[in-house]
Amino acid sequence: MNELSGIRYPWETPPEQGQAIKVAQGVFWIRLPLPMALDHVNVYALDDGDSWTIVDTGLFTRKSVKIWEDLLVSALAAKPVGRVIVTHHHPDHVGMAGWFQSEKDAELWTTRTAWLFSRMLLLDEQAVPTAESLAFYRSAGMDPEIYEERKATRPFNYADGVHPMPLGFKRIKQGDVIRAGGRDWDVHIGNGHSPEHLTLWSRDDNLVIAGDQILPSISSNIGVYATEPDADPVADWLEACERLAEFARPDHLVLGGHKLPFTGLPTRMRQLIDNHHGALERLIAHLDEPKTAGECFPPLFKRKIGKGEYGLALVEAIAHLNHLYHLGEITRRRRDDGAWLWQIKD
Repeated sequence: MNELSGIRYPWETPPEQGQAIKVAQGVFWIRLPLPMALDHVNVYALDDGDSWTIVDTGLFTRKSVKIWEDLLVSALAAKPVGRVIVTHHHPDHVGMAGWFQSEKDAELWTTRTAWLFSRMLLLDEQAVPTAESLAFYRSAGMDPEIYEERKATRPFNYADGVHPMPLGFKRIKQGDVIRAGGRDWDVHIGNGHSPEHLTLWSRDDNLVIAGDQILPSISSNIGVYATEPDADPVADWLEACERLAEFARPDHLVLGGHKLPFTGLPTRMRQLIDNHHGALERLIAHLDEPKTAGECFPPLFKRKIGKGEYGLALVEAIAHLNHLYHLGEITRRRRDDGAWLWQIKD
């Protein structure tokens, strides 16, 4: 059992492909591969007796379909999947939900915002980046070489990793109680990483299914995009963390969307809050001279950002700049090339 600053990891090794680890009575941990730096996503199977509830689904790929087909007849004992609960709309979590609906006749339960974003983004296929996206990149002061590459390259489309979703879902909202896996689960809604991100807190034991709202050892990406360039998801994140921290107990076993299950939730919630306050303080000190978002990586990440992670770093930098701007701590002005220049107030 590993331990770091009050956080403990009961399992040192994740389930192998095609396997499921029992983490509590009627609750199984499954891991699916992702073709990116963060190379996995955790999903969970809850035993409802004559059927399964699956929480999150993995990215829609031929490999994921094969893994799920094998899991359903082996580790999940050939029982049907009656319901899929999706914590949020990101492709690695919702990607296979439509497949379960279409191929396995499962119901989809999720928040209204997650479902609406999923359906909207599935319809928004682009062969080249939109003019709005390119303008957004320029406003962020994107590295010129990366900008030219993106301008000439087909962007990742949501539909590339998300199965078409049939019309219809069951809405989950704050305050709901869901019966699954032999337990009653309180629904608490998070924000910041994605809008209206659901988390499930067992009333009957110490389990929390957290998706990407609460992760150990890494911080969930908090980004601003061309869809809402003046958004302040950092404020949403901090509010959600402060609110969810009130429910946290040291014995909670947190089942997150990535990395390992862990205990020590009060410590982790304080870390998630303090990490962003610390990043904001470093960013303010960095803005003694005008900077673009693309020039704000050093104080935020304290490491070199490569091409593979550049996009996520850029949208997170914008999110933190927007937060300080909305607080009135910094100003911004347009450079001749369209980039915003950010600076502390005189």
